[in-house]
Amino acid sequence: MILDEMDDAEVRAALRSCCASTAWIERMMRARPFHDVPALLDSADRTLAELSEDDVDEALAGHPRIGDRPDNASSAREQAGVASSAASVLADLRKGNAAYEERFGHVYLVFANGRPADELLALLHQRMTNDAATERRVLREELAKINRARLLRMLSTERTADEGIPR
Repeated sequence: MILDEMDDAEVRAALRSCCASTAWIERMMRARPFHDVPALLDSADRTLAELSEDDVDEALAGHPRIGDRPDNASSAREQAGVASSAASVLADLRKGNAAYEERFGHVYLVFANGRPADELLALLHQRMTNDAATERRVLREELAKINRARLLRMLSTERTADEGIPR
């Protein structure tokens, strides 16, 4: 597996592109070698499940609000379905994000990959009915999906580059 062949600085940078939690990155570093994709994904999930709430909050800081201009390539790709949405839906998302953050104290995180803004807005309204403990559990599930998708995309991109196939 390519992550097992990279030096520590390269692996840290690659993992940081997947999750902004320093604790997650360092625990993933200690879990190497991964040997195969299932082992990597299992380690990513286990590591996320063991993070403190502060560590999860650090991970959340690496995610822009749904509907805001993404500040990194991964978020831009994941929120591509939102970019072309109607101004009214984007305005409702901004209002919903603000209400969510007021209620729960953190950014609304959802596995957005290609989903349209109206669907993400409906999910936001649904999640506003959660109590704080339930929402933290849901948030961790969404973060796990995002981490997995980013890891798989990273491995797919690396494999394509290794095979000499144009991206």
